[in-house]
Amino acid sequence: MNPSVWLIGAGPGDPELLTIKAVRALGQADVVLVDDLVNPQVLDYCPQARLVYVGKRGGCRSTPQEFIQRLMLRYARQGLRVARLKGGDPCIFGRGGEEAQWLSDHGVACEIVNGITAGLAAATACGIPLTQRGMAQGVTLITAHSQDGATPDWTGLAQSGTTLVVYMGVAKLHDMSSQLLAAGMAPDTPVAMIERASLADQRECRSTLSGMTSDAAAFQLRSPAVLVIGDVAACHVLDRVDTPRPQAAEPLMRRSA
Repeated sequence: MNPSVWLIGAGPGDPELLTIKAVRALGQADVVLVDDLVNPQVLDYCPQARLVYVGKRGGCRSTPQEFIQRLMLRYARQGLRVARLKGGDPCIFGRGGEEAQWLSDHGVACEIVNGITAGLAAATACGIPLTQRGMAQGVTLITAHSQDGATPDWTGLAQSGTTLVVYMGVAKLHDMSSQLLAAGMAPDTPVAMIERASLADQRECRSTLSGMTSDAAAFQLRSPAVLVIGDVAACHVLDRVDTPRPQAAEPLMRRSA
């Protein structure tokens, strides 16, 4: 397959978590459309490319999705190799499926290059296994922010018996906690709130379902952050391992369309 467009997952932030395939695709790209949450250090792998910043971030002014899609189509039809670079994984709350379908409908070949999603990296960086025999036999990835304003089925999620990993939930902590408690989840259910996962300035706050709203306020939790809810959130399996995190990235000079 010789795609005109790659939809590439840049991972949670640490550039060492990029896949070899992502590095190879970035090295071949002529144009890279860069999301807000991509670590600037990742762009060292595409020094030859024109960078176009098309940030999309919850609660902030964002580049319209339709405009991003038209840009990809325009560059591809010019014969350029286009990389759409997203934080995490393109197909986990990254609109990768929508963009791949849209490109296909317009006759453009594309390839999805997976990245490590923030929910997995955040938990691992804090010594939390998302599944663990005797504690959690599954994991559910949820976004608290939806296009149509709909809320997740918290009752069903509370009764699922799986670890809940919540993306884009900082602004909805109170509602989330209230609805999970009302659905029967135990007040002392462990919760881990992880900010800027895998980066040098990563922070984590351990709490419980009933205390997470007040604890997050005291901690001054900010986006981007991931929440892990369930028994495994009390684990600290890496406590005895000194794992250095990457140094904070130096901002690169921005090149735009």
